Amino acid sequence: MRELGRLLTAMVTPFDENGEVDYEQAKKLALALLDSGSDGLVIVGTTGESPTLIRDEEVRLFTEIKSAVGDRGSVIAGTGSNSTAEAIITTKAAEQVGVDACLLVVPYYNKPMQEGLYQHFRAVAESTSLPCILYNVPARTVTSLAVDTVIKLSQIDNIIGIKEASGNLDQVSRIISDTMEGFLVYSGNDNDTLPILSLGGYGVISVASHLVGNQMQEMIKLAIEGNSAKAAQIHRDLLPLFNAMFVVSNPIPIKYALNHIGFRVGQPRLPLCEPDEKSAAQIEATLKKYRIDLPLSQ
Repeated sequence: MRELGRLLTAMVTPFDENGEVDYEQAKKLALALLDSGSDGLVIVGTTGESPTLIRDEEVRLFTEIKSAVGDRGSVIAGTGSNSTAEAIITTKAAEQVGVDACLLVVPYYNKPMQEGLYQHFRAVAESTSLPCILYNVPARTVTSLAVDTVIKLSQIDNIIGIKEASGNLDQVSRIISDTMEGFLVYSGNDNDTLPILSLGGYGVISVASHLVGNQMQEMIKLAIEGNSAKAAQIHRDLLPLFNAMFVVSNPIPIKYALNHIGFRVGQPRLPLCEPDEKSAAQIEATLKKYRIDLPLSQ
């Protein structure tokens, strides 16, 4: 298995003025992110607007971005679904493309029991040789992946980690302590990254790294080296930006921010829309306070 990296950006999906996926701009963004601190990219996650992409668009995004990136960074495909059969089909398609891993969200809306979640993730993992990263985000899925279920799933060879966006540090601590050796715990919330690293977590799957990737990479490096004071200073400095990127539902703020700084990614697809005037003003005011790492020559 290739090294996936500690700083993975959950990449937005650029759309053109007609609302179609802009594959050329997606490739430019992918390369720009790798040039500004990211070790790898998560394609078609929440930030990539997975709920409104159709499978053909998803698979083409996996293909185009993996082709553009090559070996410069890891490409993790968001292939999860609330349908086990759909998740298996998309995961197999992503494996054919040659991505480096897949991200599997907790099934949403249908509210499965923990045994159902275990059986779901086991079935998807058994359908592929790809490394699988679980994704727990109960604010969106309603159902939370319980610690005991994560521990059990960590015993499956190709389930290698979890993106933890529950915000529950007690839960994160238990996962880090009790899962199989080498199981990777990624923060799923930018503002939880340093606390999770301090508990023994591995890295972050980030939204703000679109804008401040080098700075986040430095914070992670300092934390791993044990320089907690300098890491904490960067965390405190970036906290207003982390919060501004969630002033309304992700990915509305980050797409607005990218367009505002001159990197065209289009509007979100309905039912998401542009931020209201107050939220837009807050995003713009916050951006003025930061050095943006993303290359803007595109």
